[in-house]
Amino acid sequence: MSRILQKNSIMNLIDLSEQEVIRRNSMEQLRSIGVEPYPAAEYVTNAYSNEIKASFKDDADRRPVQIAGRIMSRRIMGKASFMELQDSEGRIQVYITRDDICPGEDKELYNTVFKKLLDIGDFVGVKGFVFRTQMGEISIHAEELTVLSKSLKPLPVVKVKDGVVFDGFTDPEMRYRQRYVDLIVNEGVKDIFIKRTKIFNSMREFFNERGYIEVDTPVLQSIPGGASARPFVTHHNALDIPLYLRIANELYLKRLIVGGFEGVYEFSRNFRNEGMDRTHNPEFTAMEIYVAYKDYNWMMAFTEQMLEKICMDVHGTTKVKMGEKEIDFKAPYKRVTMIDSIKEHTGIDISGMNEDQLRDVCKQLNIEQDETMGKGKLIDQIFGEKCEGLYIQPTFITDYPIEMSPLTKKHRTNPELTERFELMVNGKELANAYSELNDPIDQRARFEEQLRLSEKGDDEAMFIDNDFLRALEYGMPPTSGMGIGMDRLVMFMTGQESIQEVLFFPQMRPEKTIKKDSADKYAALGIDEAWVPALQKAGYLTIDTLKGLNPNKLRQELCEMNKKYKLELSNPTAEEVEAWIANADK
Repeated sequence: MSRILQKNSIMNLIDLSEQEVIRRNSMEQLRSIGVEPYPAAEYVTNAYSNEIKASFKDDADRRPVQIAGRIMSRRIMGKASFMELQDSEGRIQVYITRDDICPGEDKELYNTVFKKLLDIGDFVGVKGFVFRTQMGEISIHAEELTVLSKSLKPLPVVKVKDGVVFDGFTDPEMRYRQRYVDLIVNEGVKDIFIKRTKIFNSMREFFNERGYIEVDTPVLQSIPGGASARPFVTHHNALDIPLYLRIANELYLKRLIVGGFEGVYEFSRNFRNEGMDRTHNPEFTAMEIYVAYKDYNWMMAFTEQMLEKICMDVHGTTKVKMGEKEIDFKAPYKRVTMIDSIKEHTGIDISGMNEDQLRDVCKQLNIEQDETMGKGKLIDQIFGEKCEGLYIQPTFITDYPIEMSPLTKKHRTNPELTERFELMVNGKELANAYSELNDPIDQRARFEEQLRLSEKGDDEAMFIDNDFLRALEYGMPPTSGMGIGMDRLVMFMTGQESIQEVLFFPQMRPEKTIKKDSADKYAALGIDEAWVPALQKAGYLTIDTLKGLNPNKLRQELCEMNKKYKLELSNPTAEEVEAWIANADK
């Protein structure tokens, strides 16, 4: 074996737990007796666990089934055993006897493969028939057993007794980082994501029934428009230009309304280079829909009808539990103007106030502010701090001040306001909608105001999109648009209080890595590089940790590790170890 291969082999062995070493040995033993642990052939199934149990009748004819899944537990009892199999729908017990799966003289499949070489977590296929055990449990009596995939890492062992969970896989950091394990061992997690799909399907159905078209628009954009947010920036090498991951798809969808579509929608993957918390992820899914010849009043009725339908499709009721609260999505929803909301909850009427007056209000209410904030941001700050969290039942907050809404049509009766609403649920914004601004002159002026805010230091202010302005100059019909945060909607519809619970793979901080010195630093002390993995496994991660060690103790540790892991290295002499430590002490 070359020294590089030897070093890598030692490193791989030492990095494994005892269980992982045993499972790898089992994998090799399977191959040695002619059982491929990762077969290529299709395994045809004709049944699922939950369906088998739901349809079983004691007086019916014996039903043959072929099922596949993961072994989740085993009870081996001589010539007969039980195992619990988990497939994509649930779990079912399997009864296995030696003579049924090994009808001939060769009993190796039961005695060696099943009893000794298979582990919890392995995938197997079972062919047999359904029956009820003497204990009354609907089970499968196995007649054939096929190894489908060997699991080399042990699953967390989650025990449940009298409804109490022991040794649960509950650490959020581990659950979100290793979602694949979370889905295997934690009951109910998969159901959240199945409901997520049902929510998307219900919404699509609602739009499609009305003749609206689902479309795709660019993720890479030359100008990040359609929202006030900080973008992610990348670079296109061939064109040698900066590009942005989209923060919203609004301006592209409105271009399609200009082009003649009457109603378009998109489930849009958006990216915002901002903070992460229990309700925000830098990558998220939004749905935006635009319908010509409509206004925000029509969109309010449309939105509440849509949410009522989704809730009924997913739960069979309009009511959902969020912790101790019960939220009812039954239409219609309460409507409150933003200025009335602020007045109700602070006692202050901000209508007609200029920027300086709004700053005084923030000081009076002990609300944080800074010099980069214009009128819109200041009003948003007041509402967010004093009002937003109070709306638990679905409530439309309407008629936002013009400074907060650069893409919204002015209110038909008050030019200081816009025809906009946000839907608040459980103290958070769920949907945002406008009577869309289609006056290109007014839109340019709004963009230029955003540019002024940007120059003032607001890094979330919008860019000027000249191509969008050109599209408006060709004429866009009166239009209403609505955007809804799909991840937040799934949170509400499944009773989850953290966005990480409804994303398969939420953004995580990099895993912490322990500082280790490179092999060449050990080699500089005269240490053979083949011993470096063993030294680091023993806890000597840097050469500084070798300083002042007892040479005899270190030599004994290495000799024991060489034997335990069968590294097949020549044990160092006492003189060699003394020299290593002496060099580290210099």
